[in-house]
Amino acid sequence: MADKVQESGLSKLKSFATKNSMTIALVVVFALFCYLTGGRLLYAQNMSNLLLQNGYVLVLACGMLLCILTGGNIDLSVGSVICLTGGMAAVMVNNLGWNSYITIIICLLVGLLVGIWQGYWIGYVRIPPFITTLAGMFVFRGIGRLVLDSKTVPIKDKAFMNLFTSYINIPGLDVISTRANPVENPHIWSPLVVGAIAVVLIFFMIARSRANKAKNGYHQNKAIVDYGRALIVSALILWYCDKLSNYKGISVMLVWVLAVCLIYYFITSKMAFGRYFYAVGGNEKATRLSGIDTNRVYFIAYANMGLLAGLCGLLCLARVGSVSGQTGTSFEMDAIASCFIGGASAYGGVGTVGGVVIGALLLGVLNMGMSIIGITDSWQYVVKGGVLLVAVIFDVVSSRKTAR
Repeated sequence: MADKVQESGLSKLKSFATKNSMTIALVVVFALFCYLTGGRLLYAQNMSNLLLQNGYVLVLACGMLLCILTGGNIDLSVGSVICLTGGMAAVMVNNLGWNSYITIIICLLVGLLVGIWQGYWIGYVRIPPFITTLAGMFVFRGIGRLVLDSKTVPIKDKAFMNLFTSYINIPGLDVISTRANPVENPHIWSPLVVGAIAVVLIFFMIARSRANKAKNGYHQNKAIVDYGRALIVSALILWYCDKLSNYKGISVMLVWVLAVCLIYYFITSKMAFGRYFYAVGGNEKATRLSGIDTNRVYFIAYANMGLLAGLCGLLCLARVGSVSGQTGTSFEMDAIASCFIGGASAYGGVGTVGGVVIGALLLGVLNMGMSIIGITDSWQYVVKGGVLLVAVIFDVVSSRKTAR
């Protein structure tokens, strides 16, 4: 009897470790670099920049996830679209003096049109996504360079910059430091207020979900499991908000990134339409026979990817302050790596926005940690490539064991 209980416990522990392998890896890598950097990784400025520097990865990865779900397909053109839309925005605002808001709308529409163009060939003509987006990678990079006239174009418009790079401060609540470099500023209280509200909402939604399941007689986890998980997440949110309060507060760019992640989490987990992407990746023929227009699913996946790439062009322009013909180079690889590291299957049909966020954060911690301790770019590429390979091998091996 004791042997059966022990075996059952080991089986549950193994199952937990398998399902949460990337989360465990993120915790281990974070702790490792905290030690290697002598605690410098935990500085408030570094914690704030961790999400800001990887904001484009998170936004792109949400769109790339939908493409990957349809059968392991990817979009190689997003880096070039970032160059195109960012270049257009810089030229229109800086050189032509156009209104910032009109420029943003135009650039988002251009990104959407690029996605529609590629989505049509992929979804309805059935040109392989790899070939279509590879061609787009060259075409849109070339158009972007033509728009920029092979120059680096800066952006100086304050209205444009404030939409993406400013910090949210509540008058009367936040007292901004007048120091030239406010690395530690204990007077920014708005992040803690926002964090407290988020924690209350998390517990409220869990309580409501459990009440609805109990009312309808659905099976649910033990209360200690759900509330324990919520407690851990809440503690992390409050800890991060405390770090933000010790720097400059909540960045508007962080709001953009979180909004995109939450929207795509809702689409993929709560909407029937979001499940179509999983169905196509799982068994396209069966999905088609069930009455779902699979061509439309492919089309929307790539049209959506173009729109998000257009948004990333604006985010990158505001973050860096300029655009050149090299802007966006290899960004598509970071987005793809985040998806696969976060648990998306190379065969399609499996993956979550939460996993994508974990994958992007793992890459971000690796990049920042290695930069702090002085590891060169060459070795950073080696490490990131190794992590990606291990993640994909783990996915393939796990899929084979499940099939058996």
